[in-house]
Amino acid sequence: MKQVSYIEDAVSWAQEFSFYMPTKVRFSETDMFGHLNNKVPFTYFEEARIEFFKELGFMQEWTKKNAELMIVVANLQCDYIKQVYFDEELKVYVKVQAVGNSSADLHYMITNEKEEICIVGRSTMVQASKATGKSESWPEAWKTKLLGK
Repeated sequence: MKQVSYIEDAVSWAQEFSFYMPTKVRFSETDMFGHLNNKVPFTYFEEARIEFFKELGFMQEWTKKNAELMIVVANLQCDYIKQVYFDEELKVYVKVQAVGNSSADLHYMITNEKEEICIVGRSTMVQASKATGKSESWPEAWKTKLLGK
């Protein structure tokens, strides 16, 4: 895999992923050259991130009608490693790389049927108040879940 600034050791980095969401490349997601359009991985990241947060029980809290907190994307990055084409079956992996007071650095890895890494990415997610838009600290129990302890 090519060198990516936020990945020091690609082999150990890839082995740390456990959560993934399967997906299949739809025809509408390809461009005139027949490969995955460059904006689609961001949608895959979002879908996998939501499923990941659901598994942790966070999305259910953030989406309650009277919820005071929400999650926002502060930064999102994608690096394209290998071409992806129509009808390929992919796995979109998500893991927490680091946790701050109110933020979490998530990493993403998309692999193909041969388990080759095709796309990687990262995002900084911030928990914020719906009323003020300002960041809000993670509850300790949530921080523990994010850290996988």
